Amino acid sequence: MIDFLKDIKSMTLEELIGDFASMGLKKYKAEQTFKWISKNVKSFDDMSDLSKDLRSILKQKYKIISAKILKRLESKDGTKKFIFELEDGAIIESVLMKYKFGYSVCASTQVGCKMRCKFCANSNLTFSRNLYASEILSQVQEISSNEGVTVSNITLMGVGEPFDNYENVIKFIKIATSQKGMSIGMRRISISTCGICDKIIRFADEKISATLSVSLHSVDDSIRSSIMPINKAFGVEELKKACRYYNKVSNKRISFEYIMLNGINDSKKDAKNLSLFLKDLISHVNLIPANNVKYNGLSATSTERIYVFANWLMSFGVNVTIRRTLGPDIDASCGQLRAKFLSGENYECSFKDR
Repeated sequence: MIDFLKDIKSMTLEELIGDFASMGLKKYKAEQTFKWISKNVKSFDDMSDLSKDLRSILKQKYKIISAKILKRLESKDGTKKFIFELEDGAIIESVLMKYKFGYSVCASTQVGCKMRCKFCANSNLTFSRNLYASEILSQVQEISSNEGVTVSNITLMGVGEPFDNYENVIKFIKIATSQKGMSIGMRRISISTCGICDKIIRFADEKISATLSVSLHSVDDSIRSSIMPINKAFGVEELKKACRYYNKVSNKRISFEYIMLNGINDSKKDAKNLSLFLKDLISHVNLIPANNVKYNGLSATSTERIYVFANWLMSFGVNVTIRRTLGPDIDASCGQLRAKFLSGENYECSFKDR
């Protein structure tokens, strides 16, 4: 049976107002409905301040998509990881982290990923589909409801490449930041891309003030291509041009993610070349301790070496930080837990399971 019901949670407020107007319904009724959707209601019958007639109309025209938490793991450091099952049975994952500024969710944007970055735990798993805006939103809502916390920051850096699901990601941002809904600050949303240059340019033109992060990891074309196949389509020089354009149009800083891989991208020469790449960019470098994903043949740079590399970058005038590792005992890095879950591997490690 074909489902003709509209996914109401994937609609922006403007789209919902337009739909309601076409049915002869007033704007404020659309705003009331949108507010309920932002509260993670599962049924139109739960929208208690709407008339029964309106609720009946909504049930005939729309559906509310949600996600189910299958597994919740809690690290010794308080980081929490969630395995979600979507309505079609697809499996995704998200992470909740607590910082001084509040709670942050790292959400997935796709079921699997096409990019096949060598250091990623999902590189050997099949890509299935893009997530709808409603499914990205549901990760944040379900975590917030389950944990009884207010999420203030969202990072689209879980499983999937956000710019490979561009339309749904932009729609999600508009929904999540609406003042009539969840009202999350635009600057508190961060998008991480492996470097799809045409989408970086398009994102700049959107005039959306969300933060842009670029997974860089090397400025040597041969090295970057060996660990990130996307570089074969968009090389380092093309990526720099796109980033320069983003800086110019947005006047915003780009955060460059740089995973530290032993003997691959952690030499003084690598640090010097990175500083030259960044010379005319408004930027910041985030050094990431690598996880030893067992099947990819890569090994992590030692902690001591990471600090040496950071000092080299600072001596070359680069603004740099080292990312704090959170939730290593629950496989909290992107894709790790989902990969184990789907493979049937035992993932009962040092965690609290509820």
